[in-house]
Amino acid sequence: MSIGNSLEDGNSPEEDRPSVGRALQQARIAAGLTVDEVSSVTRVRVPIVQGIEQDDFSRCGGDVYARGHIRVLARAVRVDPEALINQFDAEHGGRPEPTPAAPLFDAERIRPEPRRPNWTAAMVAAIVAVVGFVGFTLFSGGEKGDGSPVAEETGSAKPTASTSSSPSPGKSGERKPEPSESAIAGVPADKVTVKLTAEDGQSWISAQDHNGRLMEEGVLRKGQSKTFSDSKRIDLVLGNAGAIKLFVNGKEVKNLSHSGSVQRLSYTKGDPEAG
Repeated sequence: MSIGNSLEDGNSPEEDRPSVGRALQQARIAAGLTVDEVSSVTRVRVPIVQGIEQDDFSRCGGDVYARGHIRVLARAVRVDPEALINQFDAEHGGRPEPTPAAPLFDAERIRPEPRRPNWTAAMVAAIVAVVGFVGFTLFSGGEKGDGSPVAEETGSAKPTASTSSSPSPGKSGERKPEPSESAIAGVPADKVTVKLTAEDGQSWISAQDHNGRLMEEGVLRKGQSKTFSDSKRIDLVLGNAGAIKLFVNGKEVKNLSHSGSVQRLSYTKGDPEAG
């Protein structure tokens, strides 16, 4: 007769927890992103993203690169990367322990050699001192034979305009220049300048210059701002465009998009409409 159900009949919380790849896939679907969009934002190739979502990490090139891909993909789909990395380590044997540094024996320590006295410098200094003393003696003897005073009294000297204590008329009423209303309004005309501010929430952002070089990639948290500048063009990817306040070349781009939408934008020199 069985008194109660054994612990083996139920599943532990760890067994109910989805795998690393399944968790990333569910978060991507919940964020409304496709595999191609995640690949474009994170720069992780589509086959690697698909393999990770199927818990196949063979394309990553090792556990170190797999952890890096998991971290980037987790940030793109707005989940905690540390929890997924810890789960990955637990399922793949954990992280390797760092190798301690070997102790340094006294015989291996580099001991400084004793400094030898610089006799050449001492001799040169002695010669310079002798020549200076002789020259000073001759010069002092020549001044004693001259009956003219060395300097006249300066107590009766009249004050000049440079020593006047009255302030100059132009300095007392001088006004400091007032700063401009917006620092972004003074952007150079020969460049394209973009400023992003996360006002209504956080958003994943990516910015590239005209050569395709990555300028910034990551999560822009609420209240943070980023400014980018290039001589020709800036390409943007906004994961949550509705949360971003965008200034292009000193002008605000209004009605950007609704919250949660992904936007790909490109701007050049001139007004935002020219981008």
